[in-house]
Amino acid sequence: MIYMTLARIAEITGGRLSPEADPDARVTGFVEFDSRKIGPGGLFVAFPGARVDGHDYVDKAAQAGAVAALTTKEVGSPAVIVEKLPPREGDNSDLAANDPDGSAAGVVDGMSKLAAAVARELSGEHGLTIVGVTGSAGKTSTKDLIAAVLSRAGETVAPPGSFNNEIGHPYTVLRCTEDTDFLVAEMSARGIGHIAHLATIAPPKIGVVLNVGSAHIGEFGSRENIAIAKGELVEALPADGVAVLNADDDLVAGMAPRTAARVVTFSETGNTKADYYATDIELDAVARASFTMHTPNGSPQRVELGVFGAHQVGNALAAAAVGVELGVDEATVAKALSSAHSVSVNRMDVHTRADGVTVINDAYNANPESMRAAIAALGYTAAARPGVRSVAVLGEMGELGPDAVEQHAMLADELARYRVTHLVAVGDSASMAALHERAVANGINATTVSDTEAAAQAVGALLASPPAGEDNWHERADRDVVLVKASNAARLWVVAEALLQGHTLR
Repeated sequence: MIYMTLARIAEITGGRLSPEADPDARVTGFVEFDSRKIGPGGLFVAFPGARVDGHDYVDKAAQAGAVAALTTKEVGSPAVIVEKLPPREGDNSDLAANDPDGSAAGVVDGMSKLAAAVARELSGEHGLTIVGVTGSAGKTSTKDLIAAVLSRAGETVAPPGSFNNEIGHPYTVLRCTEDTDFLVAEMSARGIGHIAHLATIAPPKIGVVLNVGSAHIGEFGSRENIAIAKGELVEALPADGVAVLNADDDLVAGMAPRTAARVVTFSETGNTKADYYATDIELDAVARASFTMHTPNGSPQRVELGVFGAHQVGNALAAAAVGVELGVDEATVAKALSSAHSVSVNRMDVHTRADGVTVINDAYNANPESMRAAIAALGYTAAARPGVRSVAVLGEMGELGPDAVEQHAMLADELARYRVTHLVAVGDSASMAALHERAVANGINATTVSDTEAAAQAVGALLASPPAGEDNWHERADRDVVLVKASNAARLWVVAEALLQGHTLR
C-alpha cells in the first residue's frame, strides 16, 4: 500500500478517528485482517468472522506494530472507526453469511474504499496496469500463469490462492505499492452485479473471461445468467483496453459486443480463426501439456507446461494473450509459461512419492467442469502406467442447485470414460450416494466413507498392497495414481496431506 496518514484514511473511508489515534500517524506497511500477519507500520482490519471477532485482537495487532485498526467501534486503541452496514435483503455473498449486525460489511466497505483510492492513484500516477480474470473454472491457475508471464516485464502482484471475492479483492489491491507495474486480480461472483462491483474497486485495463460453466448455478439459475455476470468484467473495460475471450466457449465469445475494448480470442482446440491458438498438443506421463503456441504477429513458439492437466493449455493461451498484448515478446512468454509452476495450494498440486505413487491434490474447490478436467488428468496419468490403479477420492460439489444429485451421478460416467479403477466417495449426502451407485453400475470398485480420516485410511490400505497379478510391484518406478478433489468445504486436502506425510518425494 502507498503511505497514508490516518486522517486521509478516515477521509477516504468515511470514518472517524478514535481519541487515541494521531491524525498524522502514517500507515507504511500492509493492510491485514489476520493479527498474526500484521507487521510494523501496518493497518489491521478488525474483521468479525464466523468464529472470532477481529475487534478482540486489536491489542495484539498493535503489539505487533500496527499503526491503527479499521473498526466499527471504540476499542481503546488507535482506530479508524467506520459505520456498520446492515445486510441487504437477498444478499447471498460470502460476507453476508456470518454478519448479522453489519460489522463485517462495514469494515470491508471501508477497506474497499481504501483499495479503490489506492488503485486510482497507482493507475493514474504510477502506471499500474490492472488485469482482471474471471470464469467458472481455472481462474486461480490462469491468474498464476499471467503473473508468471508479467513478472518477466515488471513487478507483479498476484497473491497465491483465491482472493477473489468482496474481501480478498480489496485485500489484494492493497498489496500494491508505487513500484508495482501489474496487478492480476481474480474476480468471482455469486450473483449478478458482483463482478461489476469488484471492477469499481480496481478498474481493469485487460479483462480475461475463461469459460461459463455450472459453478454456482444454484444461485444464478442458468448458464445464461452466469454469462451475464461474467461479462460484467468486459463491460468495465475502457475503450483502450483489451478483452481476452475464449473462442471455444460460445457464451464467452458472445460477450464481444458487450465491450468497448478491443477483443482478442484464444482457442485450445486449434481454431485458427482465434488470435491465440494451440496446435500439436502432447501430454507427458503426469499429464503436463506441451504445445505449439500461435500468436497474431510472432513466430510459433513451443511451450512445455510444468502445471498439470490438458485444460491448462487454454489457461496458458489466455496468459499468453495478456502478456503479448502488454508488450512481452512471444519467446519470453513461452519461456515464462514453460517455467511456471503452481503457486496456489491445493490446485492441481501433483507430487510423486519415492515409492512411485503419484498424488494429485486438487481439493481447493470443485464444479462439474473442473471435476471433468481433474478426472481426465487422473485417467491419462494412470494410462501411461500399465497395471496400476487409478483412485479418485471425491467429495461433494457445492452450490449446484436442484441438479446436484444428477451432476454427481454423471461424474461416475466420467470415471468410467477414463477407466478409473477405484472411487472413494467422501460424505453421506444424497449426491455422494448417487455417485457411488452409478460408479458401481459402471463397474468401478467404489466405497463410501464418512470423513477425511476414513478416506485417508481406505486409500492408504489400498496403496499398501499390490494389485492382483502384478509381479515385482514394489520394484516398479511408477505405481498407483490418486486424485483428491471436492469443494473447499469438504477439506479433502487433508487426505492428500496424509498420503504424502512421512514419504520422501521425487
